[in-house]
Amino acid sequence: MKTSAQTALKLGIVFYITFLMACSPRMRNNEGKISEEYMKKDMPMVVEQDEGIVSPVVTDDFEKPEENFNTEAYDKITENQFVAVVNNPLSTFSVDVDRAAYANVRRYLTGNSLPPQDAVRIEEMINYFDYSYPQPTGTNPFSVTMEMSTCFWNTNHYLVSIALQGKNVDVSKLPASNLVFLIDCSGSMSDENKLPLLKQSFKILMDELRPEDKVAIVVYAGAAGLALQSTTCTKDNLDKIVNAFDKLEAGGSTAGGEGIELAYKIATDNFIKGGNNRVILATDGDFNVGMSSDAAMERLIEQKRESGVFLTVLGFGMGNYKDSKMEKLSNAGNGNYAYIDNILEAKKTLGKEMWGTLFTIAKDVKLQIEFNPAKVKAYRLIGYENRMLNKEDFNDDKKDAGDIGSGHSVTAFYEIIPSNSKEEVKGVDELEYQKLTSVTSDNMMTVKLRYKEPDGTESKLITHKVKDSDILKASPSENFMFASSVIEFGLLLRKSELKGNAGYKQLIDRAKLAKGTDTEGYRSEFIKLAETAQLLSK
Repeated sequence: MKTSAQTALKLGIVFYITFLMACSPRMRNNEGKISEEYMKKDMPMVVEQDEGIVSPVVTDDFEKPEENFNTEAYDKITENQFVAVVNNPLSTFSVDVDRAAYANVRRYLTGNSLPPQDAVRIEEMINYFDYSYPQPTGTNPFSVTMEMSTCFWNTNHYLVSIALQGKNVDVSKLPASNLVFLIDCSGSMSDENKLPLLKQSFKILMDELRPEDKVAIVVYAGAAGLALQSTTCTKDNLDKIVNAFDKLEAGGSTAGGEGIELAYKIATDNFIKGGNNRVILATDGDFNVGMSSDAAMERLIEQKRESGVFLTVLGFGMGNYKDSKMEKLSNAGNGNYAYIDNILEAKKTLGKEMWGTLFTIAKDVKLQIEFNPAKVKAYRLIGYENRMLNKEDFNDDKKDAGDIGSGHSVTAFYEIIPSNSKEEVKGVDELEYQKLTSVTSDNMMTVKLRYKEPDGTESKLITHKVKDSDILKASPSENFMFASSVIEFGLLLRKSELKGNAGYKQLIDRAKLAKGTDTEGYRSEFIKLAETAQLLSK
């Protein structure tokens, strides 16, 4: 009887404590899972009685709930609409060299599912690919190339491309780099496509660094810590640096804010004047301890960018991937954002294109296009929805904008309705106290660009006045053909209300014609992804 009573008492206490843990919000993190802290502190206890003494014995038979649900987060994209030139002649936006959306879309399609509509950022898909734009020849850090042709999914409209090609800087002439790797080692990073892939990816980067470059490693889980002090990448130190990566293991909750604070401190303590100073954040974005809200994290990064330290964000994993947070952080930190879904993408981002990813040649790059109502009835910028600026922001040097790295290209497309079109465009009532007048001109548009030197505070202005005859092509270039195929693909994936007569067959056929030499096979891969999406869409 005594044994039965003791057994009943034990079971009752285990049940009660487990019930309290399941119900208490204090014991749960933002996802509703029992937090690592309480998994350690409040494990179920079996009470053993020995000669009247009660002692707690911690058991290991309490299992964490399996993470078999999807908590990925994407910001809603409100698609740019057509705007009447007579009322809104100016279009102003920041450049965007991020490429994360394309790799993320590829991850979904190779897994035989269509991506969420808000995961499809068309500008990032266009800019994932290399184009044969000319190198700059003057003092500006990038060239400007423009082209116009009939729109492929609405032949009553035209497409206009504006492309910037960053200067390829000789690696031997690049200044020394001060890099701080900020690595998420929380429990959510244990999957093979997270921390293990991350460690392999950074080994690719290490092969590209030079003896004058130096790296430090900051890790964060329940708390932040310094795993490797700033160390030069000399031959004698390479094993030490690689070993520091190899020792990293996943476990604990995710104190992202604390990690960012420490990483920027290490970067500023080892700041190289005139050098490439950068924090490289690698994470799934699932911050859940301490400062974790998007707004708080953005404000922290905005404050830190004043130190002259740039930010690169590398996303890993699936299931709990927080794309929305990571895009905001990179935008706020004078940075760029890539998604690493496999080791080949790591080779592209941190190997082949490393210095474009890590070395900025122009910052706060903005464009402002003024359309002539005598030539253009309406326009819409395709993509860049989260990069739109107020017209007054163009001349405001305090307004942050995107950056361009060595060798990077940025392409933007406008879909325009010609002035002689009968198509109706939404507008406003005629003004009561102002009358609109126009100036006679043969120009179709004026394209203005502003940028700053990487360490500059005042912007420089570039202006191009463009006639339609200057850029209209009866036979568009390979660059134009392929980029427009990527746009059409994005419109279909997003189920855009403005997709017109877009179709998979025509975009695939056009992409095949414009594949070019395709040395790395990226365009061939795109064609296969489009064919996969075509089958999945049936």
